[in-house]
Order: sequence, then structure tokens, then C-alpha cells
Amino acid sequence: MPKVTVYSTEPCPYCLRAKAFLTQKGIEFEEIMIPRTDHAGRDRLVAETGGYSFPQIIIDGRNIGGWDEMSALDRAGELNDLLT
Repeated sequence: MPKVTVYSTEPCPYCLRAKAFLTQKGIEFEEIMIPRTDHAGRDRLVAETGGYSFPQIIIDGRNIGGWDEMSALDRAGELNDLLT
């Protein structure tokens, strides 16, 4: 099983969708919550993932982007390959 990390914040409907989707698929993940007012946390997010928006989803060290990118990978039939 790959290591999945989700960087999220609140309120964030895309974060909720991504986490619900992973949970529905039975994928365990680590959630790293970064409050919107935590500017140093946002800087760490960019340094670690290359992304600034939420969520940022990492699968086995590869940043796949956010909810839109993850759902596109799923529609294309490529997400399961990353998750197995």
C-alpha cells in the first residue's frame, strides 16, 4: 500500500471531497492540517509539495496535485495504478 499524505485546511470543500473519496476507496492517508492563517505552514507546504492551494495530495512522494487532478486521474483510470 502506498503512503498517501493529504495537506488540507479549513474550511475547504475540495479537501473534504478528496478525503471522503480516499476513505470511500479504503485508502489510508495521513492528513496534515495547515490553518489558513499559518503563513509559515503555507511556506512549508510550497517547499514540500511545490503547490500553494489546498488540498495537496502526495502518493509515495509524488505530488499529484489537488482534488481536480486526483479525480481526473481516477476518470482516466490511472489513479488505481498509483494506489496499488
